[in-house]
Amino acid sequence: MTDANTPDATPQSSRPETDPESLPVEEAAQVSRDVIANVEDVIVGHHDEIEHVVTAMLGRGHVLLEDVPGVGKTMLARALAASIECSFKRVQFTPDLLPSDITGVNVFNQKTREFEFQKGPVFANVVLGDEINRAPPKTQSALLEAMEEQQVTVDGTTRMLPQPFTVIATQNSVEPNRTYELPLAEVDRFMKKLHLGYPDEAEESEVVARAVGHHPIESLTSVTDTATIRQARETVANVTVKEAVREYGTRIAAYTRENAKLGVSPRGTIALMRAAQARAVVRGRGYVTPEDVQTEAPRVLSHRIRLSASGPQDQGEQVVADAIETVPVE
Repeated sequence: MTDANTPDATPQSSRPETDPESLPVEEAAQVSRDVIANVEDVIVGHHDEIEHVVTAMLGRGHVLLEDVPGVGKTMLARALAASIECSFKRVQFTPDLLPSDITGVNVFNQKTREFEFQKGPVFANVVLGDEINRAPPKTQSALLEAMEEQQVTVDGTTRMLPQPFTVIATQNSVEPNRTYELPLAEVDRFMKKLHLGYPDEAEESEVVARAVGHHPIESLTSVTDTATIRQARETVANVTVKEAVREYGTRIAAYTRENAKLGVSPRGTIALMRAAQARAVVRGRGYVTPEDVQTEAPRVLSHRIRLSASGPQDQGEQVVADAIETVPVE
């Protein structure tokens, strides 16, 4: 495994890895179930949210976790990375963080008299952006190219990111005077936005029982590797999405545009279909159903919607719920 901080001696752009062979659907489903079960050894009471994170990774997406402090957002990202034999980097976003602190920078080597590229933490399979909204928009924008195009361009040279590449960002939602609002262009690049919420009494008691003494994350071992995840992603990409299902998804997107100031973008519709493909694989199917679309739509579409130009972010849940109820399945 290559450390993300090692110098890059290659002066030219890296080339993307070739597409891997896909796994049979049932094998890919078993991989996803193994990862979900492994994460649940650490995270208590959030099966649906864990499943959503895993489907986002399989669907080539990124996840935004917004909630109050201390409910397990960071631990969820760590547990996912620990469940896969992969590289993991954490970026603590702060007001003084620079874009180069994320992407990397060219450093002059006195011995060789040449510039060497020091990779930033974005060069990892799973990147945790902790409290991403504590950094100003200029620094947040350093992730835009990486999240959309799976590459980073520094000083005119483009370098491909390792695959799989997934950003899991947490967002502080209780200190608005000490944070920045995420740019819409960045919010739109997150496949899903999730909330964990507080556990109930029984779940919290189990959390305490597991965490006193040694935390379970310390002994968590991987259940798969990056090569297998790449194969499972290829399985997801090959899942059949019939024209009727595609049209159903586009009608839902159209409904949001007709009933909000800012509706779902085409990128959002694509993300919905990819998430539905991943959902189908987790369920052991090689085809997408309207139910897959309906299950994924609230998490994939809601955060992309604004009822007014200057309104708060969390306005889209009801619009998506109305779309699911109103738009017919044909």
